Amino acid sequence: MAEIIDGKALSKSIRAEVKEQVETLVQETGKTPHLVVVLVGEDPASQSYVKAKQRACERAGIKSTLLRKDDTIKEEELVQLVEELNQDEAVHGILVQLPLPDHIDANRVIDTIEQNKDVDGFHPLNIAALQIGTPGILPATPKGILTMLESVGIDLQGKKALIVGRSNIVGKPVLQLLLRKHATVTIAHSRTKDLKKECLEADVLIAAVGRANMITGDMIKPGAVVIDVGVNRVDGKLVGDVDFEAAKDVASHITPVPGGVGPMTIASLLQNTIECFETLVK
Repeated sequence: MAEIIDGKALSKSIRAEVKEQVETLVQETGKTPHLVVVLVGEDPASQSYVKAKQRACERAGIKSTLLRKDDTIKEEELVQLVEELNQDEAVHGILVQLPLPDHIDANRVIDTIEQNKDVDGFHPLNIAALQIGTPGILPATPKGILTMLESVGIDLQGKKALIVGRSNIVGKPVLQLLLRKHATVTIAHSRTKDLKKECLEADVLIAAVGRANMITGDMIKPGAVVIDVGVNRVDGKLVGDVDFEAAKDVASHITPVPGGVGPMTIASLLQNTIECFETLVK
């Protein structure tokens, strides 16, 4: 029976640490860390994520401002808004909630965010820093995944790690973080031949593809560590990319959905906001 890596409990601990940091920073600088979230449109999932982020900020003592914009907003208007936030010294973190409407070039909007205010870690300069191993803001979900692995004492050195999914938000940045820890890393995707074979060779398996229960129990190497990033709704219930019930009898450690990577993403976002504040203010 696998040990559950409880992201909810770990994130609670991190949030408490962030709250203490905020109190200290306010005393030292006379300023309160301030995160601005830009939400375009009425996507239900995005609204839910933003609400959770705002609630976490408030509890940690971070000022949070939500700017809502209709999905008819023009790309130029959104870019101009981000540029104004860049110039506002009272704003220390900027997050443009993705996805954006089809008529807006998300890359251009993200590229516009000041690197030191990019709490999501998606700016090209932060991605470049991750690539070459220099200081920068780490993407929140990959950062949370690494924190979870470290929390249960997983030594990644020399381990075979498989990432299922090659997105810019999770798959590719997780690859870089695992390489930093000296793991041997493979990325699988929709065109990978014999995915089961690849999975069965992995000491650490990270599923981030967005297909419910895609990774079955017979695809997991006995004793492997399984990190499930997927969030899928099936018959009104949230499930991951991994068949949890089957996998927990094979793996040594596993993250649940919900209550696994999701809470850690938000905790990492709070940490990133503090990092941005310290870079800009201290």
